Amino acid sequence: MKHLTIIIFSLLSILFAQAQTKNDPEAKKVLDAVSAKFKTFKSLKGNFTLEVKDANGKTQGKKTGVVYMKGVKYRISITGQEIFCDGKNVWTLDKDAKEVQISEFDSNSGSLTPQKLFTNFYDKDFFYKLNGDKAVSGKSVKEIELTPTNKSKPFFKVLLNIDKATNMINSTQIFEKTGNRYQYALSNISTNAAIGDDMFVFDSKKFPGVEIIDLR
Repeated sequence: MKHLTIIIFSLLSILFAQAQTKNDPEAKKVLDAVSAKFKTFKSLKGNFTLEVKDANGKTQGKKTGVVYMKGVKYRISITGQEIFCDGKNVWTLDKDAKEVQISEFDSNSGSLTPQKLFTNFYDKDFFYKLNGDKAVSGKSVKEIELTPTNKSKPFFKVLLNIDKATNMINSTQIFEKTGNRYQYALSNISTNAAIGDDMFVFDSKKFPGVEIIDLR
């Protein structure tokens, strides 16, 4: 369950790696535009797909889900799992195991939250460069290649496809050192929707029989 959570966060973006010693100013312009656009939203809701492929490119699994964001709060709903964060606590619910783990939320930690994927997380955690323009699912995008500054990370490269028309992340690929690839695509984005704060808090009454494991 913990591994899937890391994948989702490190995904809510990543791909192949080459050594980079400095950042590309043109890539920074694109990433800064994404960050500036995201900061104008009061909230965000979007559908996403997560596809896992092995080193040979064979699909090992595919899941769909929904992500909600509001300020530092977020909620991720994916097959078999829900993650809630109210800005203070994080609840990770494993529906199959019927257990939820509670941990403290630390905005200064190295963990990637959905919000960080849309803001300036790249300045500290990655080297980045602009690979150029390409077409993805009929949309014109700019491809940004990210290489983690911390070489102990389980992945060695991230590719972000930025929609040129909207300055939003269209899709992300994460390439792990094991050879696995994780592709994350966002669609049907709705911004400034009315989302209540209770959406980001785990309610045990809605999940009867779930064991609560408090790790705080």
